[in-house]
Amino acid sequence: MGNGFGEKLRAERLERGLTQAELGKDLYSPSYISLLETGRREPTAEVIEELARRLELAPKALEAWSQPISVSDAEYVLAGLYARQAWDLRDYPLAASHAATAARIALEGKNTSAWWNMTYMQAECLMKHGDLQDCQQITQRLLEHPMAKESVGLAVRARQMLAAVFHRQGQLSLAVDHAMEAVKLSSQLPKSSTVTIGAHRILIGALAESGRLDEAWKYCQAMKEQVDETSMAQLAGEVAWVIGNVAFMRHDYTEGVKEHERAAKLLSPANDIELWARFNKASAAVRLQSGIVEPETLASIERAELAFSIVHGMKSDQLEVAFIRARWLYLTGDIVAAIQKLREIHAESDALAKHTAGEVALLLGKSLKAAGESDEALVYLHEAQKDFSSAGAQDRVQQALDAILEIRLAQERSAAAAKNAKAS
Repeated sequence: MGNGFGEKLRAERLERGLTQAELGKDLYSPSYISLLETGRREPTAEVIEELARRLELAPKALEAWSQPISVSDAEYVLAGLYARQAWDLRDYPLAASHAATAARIALEGKNTSAWWNMTYMQAECLMKHGDLQDCQQITQRLLEHPMAKESVGLAVRARQMLAAVFHRQGQLSLAVDHAMEAVKLSSQLPKSSTVTIGAHRILIGALAESGRLDEAWKYCQAMKEQVDETSMAQLAGEVAWVIGNVAFMRHDYTEGVKEHERAAKLLSPANDIELWARFNKASAAVRLQSGIVEPETLASIERAELAFSIVHGMKSDQLEVAFIRARWLYLTGDIVAAIQKLREIHAESDALAKHTAGEVALLLGKSLKAAGESDEALVYLHEAQKDFSSAGAQDRVQQALDAILEIRLAQERSAAAAKNAKAS
């Protein structure tokens, strides 16, 4: 059996917003579905028929899925296999290259479905590596393709990817627009679809970073309704993670702690060490933003540092974890160490999204103010104001302005006192 079965199985599954576990539920394991999709396991006639039934495919589709393999099919399967192996090894540039090769072969063979899927994988790899402009261009092309117009699942995935790119670039209003459209489209997909939940997560994150916390909380409740008792532990853990983030940002500390404790129990570093690293990074960040300086916060920072030392991650990940450590130093009163670390991060802030770079400049300004370096503090606070304004984070713009005003007023009072003292 050739490439046809595995690739069509994956395409049909993704179009319906199903995970491998959801498709194989009660009968086939996720790893078995993965082996089928990558061509590393031959399905029996019974398996083909059962999966086609679950995907609600017409019986005639079975015949098309069982055509003999051609030379181009073999080349495509090999390129796709290399892409997935590189992905598993977290060599994202290599994975993107192999995915692009597979997509080209598929296009030459007029296999549009395979072309779309491998091009999307190429975009995912570029996103992982931080090549956001290239990822944006490719994803825009996928969104405009007729397949995305005909398939709700594919359209949601493309919108979701674009929203994530704009979020990472600090263009929060565009991220909200695309994520909002993804959530709207996802209402046509089955309940508990990972694609639907993913769309909600992207929207919630963009709204929260924009300061639109009430809207973010509303979508948190909508997302929570998508997760039932049959959902996978990891999926439920990711949902609890996001809800906890927003709860902390809304100063609902009890709810935030409850949801993050639940997420910590459901997410496993053995299943996905990179996801575990990102969870601990996020948990530490929102706790510190809420002023929660306690042993569990420090434990989250240390877990994130350890996990990212294993998976390495992107430059932005390393800088964000370093920034969290700097915030911990600031809040625990080690201002000198905080300033030193923040200067190091600021020197490489071009690798960060605009709103994150703004956070670095804001905290550096506040730290310098605490150290008595008011003039230099003003330079960074003005920089933070510009970064937040560019990102569309208006509530953070106001925080920067408030900090600037505090320094200006203190300088005016000091100047007036000095003048009075001289006059007397």
